[in-house]
Amino acid sequence: MASAREMRLRIKSVKNISQVTRALETVSASKVRKAINAVMATRPYATKAWQVLKHVSEQPGRDSLHPLLAHRDEVNAKRTLVVVITGDRGLAGAYNSNVIRFVAQRFDTSATPPQYIAVGRKGRDLLIRRGKKVIADFSNLPAAPSFADISAIGRLAVEEFSTGKVDEVYLVYTSFVNMGRQTATVKKLLPLDLEGEGRVRDFEHTSHGPAAAYEYEPDMRGILDEIIPRFTALQVYQAVLESQASEHAARMVAMRNATDNAKELVGALQLAYNKVRQQGITNDILDIVGGAEALAAK
Repeated sequence: MASAREMRLRIKSVKNISQVTRALETVSASKVRKAINAVMATRPYATKAWQVLKHVSEQPGRDSLHPLLAHRDEVNAKRTLVVVITGDRGLAGAYNSNVIRFVAQRFDTSATPPQYIAVGRKGRDLLIRRGKKVIADFSNLPAAPSFADISAIGRLAVEEFSTGKVDEVYLVYTSFVNMGRQTATVKKLLPLDLEGEGRVRDFEHTSHGPAAAYEYEPDMRGILDEIIPRFTALQVYQAVLESQASEHAARMVAMRNATDNAKELVGALQLAYNKVRQQGITNDILDIVGGAEALAAK
């Protein structure tokens, strides 16, 4: 059994760790709110861009309007690019590993192995460890990234699709549901899917009456050349913000559990320390009594 001194040092060490985990929990709770507010701030522009794209998609000859709206002919083995968003740090429970596990379940059965763009150091390391082809890496993003910090990811995805290097582009990120639940999600980024799983949540709104008529200046193609790449980058930006909110929520829950476990461990160690201390006192008393009886016998 450990000595009383060793038990005191261990109790002190666990208490110090619990203070760190409590501080990380508080910081993560603050960052979750900031990330959610950042997502909401992008909604007005994204909603209007979505309305314009929906109107364009209903026009005849949609596939000929813009290359990023055109679906490629079906082939036996489509070339796929996957943008995977994870975190740069650990201490977030199973947040990062859940994303990579979801990617493996979704894309490992593809006829042609997909290429990957890794956003986040943890995801990059896990993908490389699994032998995946990572063509680009975006790590160490700012704690509160701006659209300019993220736009390069969208531009790279658009470039890979426009030059014909890939036929489809998917976005995998963690959707923030609430503080206790975050789910891995896949979204088809290119060709732009305005009806299926690629649509952006909460951008659609139900209107009553006849549809509004739009006139485009200078022309429809010029507007699409500007708005579709921006909207693609905006989807990536919102996915990064939502993933950051999910990461902070997962870290907050993990650190809360770690703090609770540390408190339980301190209690158990304190009980064991008291037993060791009491045993030491009992031994000292027995030694004194034994010595006194020995003197009395003489």
